[in-house]
Amino acid sequence: MANFGKSAEFRYEVIRTIGEIPGERKWKIRLNLISWNGGEPKYDIRPWSEDGNSMGKGISMSKEELLGLKKILDSVDW
Repeated sequence: MANFGKSAEFRYEVIRTIGEIPGERKWKIRLNLISWNGGEPKYDIRPWSEDGNSMGKGISMSKEELLGLKKILDSVDW
């Protein structure tokens, strides 16, 4: 059953910071490898505060999903 209106507690561990997407923002968008609630680490793209203690909304992907995204980006005629 969903628990709307209350934020569920969750844990995360940043296993590795892979990189930061350049840009003029207060919060930096980072690609990290993160374990959510003790699960298998996923690749995660989201904004983080400078001190790394707060995060914004983002997306987490498996390695296969990230490679699929890479394939799409590689095929774009920029």
